[in-house]
Amino acid sequence: MKRMLGPLVVVVLTALITSALVFNKPQLEVGEAAINRIGVYVERATRTGARAEVTVYGEVRPRVQIDVISEVSGRVTSVSSRFIEGGSIGAGEALLTIEDRDYVVAVSEARARLAARRLELEQALADADVAKKQLVGEANPSDLALKKPQIAQARAGVQAAELSVSRAESDLSRTKISLPFDARITETMVDEGQYVGAGRTVASVFSTDVAEVRLPLTDADIAALGVPIGYEASEGAGLRVQLSTDVAGATRNWAGQLVRLDASLDPRTRSTFGTVEVANPFDIQDGDMPMAPGLFVAADIEGRTLTDVLAIPAAGLRAGGRVFIMNDDDLLEIRSVVVAHATASVAYLSSGVNEGDRIIVSPIRNPVAGMALSAIEETAEPVQLSEG
Repeated sequence: MKRMLGPLVVVVLTALITSALVFNKPQLEVGEAAINRIGVYVERATRTGARAEVTVYGEVRPRVQIDVISEVSGRVTSVSSRFIEGGSIGAGEALLTIEDRDYVVAVSEARARLAARRLELEQALADADVAKKQLVGEANPSDLALKKPQIAQARAGVQAAELSVSRAESDLSRTKISLPFDARITETMVDEGQYVGAGRTVASVFSTDVAEVRLPLTDADIAALGVPIGYEASEGAGLRVQLSTDVAGATRNWAGQLVRLDASLDPRTRSTFGTVEVANPFDIQDGDMPMAPGLFVAADIEGRTLTDVLAIPAAGLRAGGRVFIMNDDDLLEIRSVVVAHATASVAYLSSGVNEGDRIIVSPIRNPVAGMALSAIEETAEPVQLSEG
């Protein structure tokens, strides 16, 4: 009897322990499946007004750049102390002087001939007066008898002599070579004591009153500026332009005006050129830098006024004129927009988004409308995107 009681107790205890374990096992929780959301950077669209701005690049050049040519022949008797490469010459200031002895003589001879021709005219007029008195009783006297041809010949001689004096005086004045504008000298070809002939180039110069920058403009640029092809600004009414470049270890800035657009398109690039003028580019204050020819500058042109547009970061504008929006349900929404103007940092939209919409500015791989999203509050600087 005792030998059967032991195994029976073991069986009973095992059954009790098993029942207790089954009764107390943990219950599985039933809930919704977890949704995998993609984190994105977002910024709000804001309604604003602005001015379209176009940034293009071009090279500075002088408005006038010429070769100075001697109009008379002779030996160079003197040169200006500023007649050197890089020297500045004021308007009317003599660059060099050519020996004028022969030209002074020519002026004297021309004046003497003029005096003789005037005397001949006075003599012809006196003879005509005498002839007129002598022929008072004659019926229909001839012009020759009245000395009219002689008077005409004498007057023509005076006119020719006056022109000879004017030419001789002009040649004499040309022995002093000067310019009608302020200029800087880029190259000199003659020096004191050297003989020069008429038509000889003596220097190359450029004007310093106005500098020009030629800028290539696309169709989109012209639309942003709001001016037509062939545009010409009235005096002082050109579009404002800020020009800048790095020179001597610092960024330099100059103010100019877009004064005209070419009246034709380049058939290869389908673009046109605009001309920016900067007045007195060499008038500088201490520490400033002149706007010298040859500098390559960036030009920020102030264009037409944009009213009632939605501003978004440029990184939010995708290829094909689309934007990605995180809607109120935190889902991806893809919209087509109309771009009024875009810069490297901001895109201005005339339609397609609403004020306050959350614009996605970060990349999304394989975007599909309706994707679940999660906004990342603290964003790094957004980057211009090419995906999507």
